[in-house]
Amino acid sequence: MRRPTRIAIALATLAMMSGLAACSGQGDLHEWVAQVKARKGAPLPALPVVKTFETYIYQDQDKRDPFEPAPPQANSQDTAGPHPDQGRPREPLEAFPLDSLKMVGTIGAKGSVEALVKDPQGVIHQVHVGEYMGQNYGHVAQVTAGEIDLTELVPNGSGGWMERDATVALGEK
Repeated sequence: MRRPTRIAIALATLAMMSGLAACSGQGDLHEWVAQVKARKGAPLPALPVVKTFETYIYQDQDKRDPFEPAPPQANSQDTAGPHPDQGRPREPLEAFPLDSLKMVGTIGAKGSVEALVKDPQGVIHQVHVGEYMGQNYGHVAQVTAGEIDLTELVPNGSGGWMERDATVALGEK
């Protein structure tokens, strides 16, 4: 093991002394901090008066409470509309929300065009007319060079389903 030289010892001593000298001049700093802490802050504005409202109890037993959801009606016209096909196996693109799927291109001629769709995991899928995509039972109605047209089935709020048109357009390059 090497013994430290006189120059190394002198440099180490000089560094410690300069560090101690830098710490000794903090009296002004402590005085300034004490002055700032002693100052009074600006007064806070008064709190606003809280308005009290009269409670209303809904007592009309003949009518439905407007704040409760409507019970599903078995003989309603809404249940006679379209329904999702629960018996068919789900397709891979039905696991993702429609807005997370991106159309990246097409393959094929004018007679049979297939869309190329990229899922959020980066996998490219070929999509044909008649397949399903999206979490709302989106049935592919048409594939063109610039977009995919779908018909989705969404709940209508009263126990039935309604059709909604949707489009997935070719993404920007």
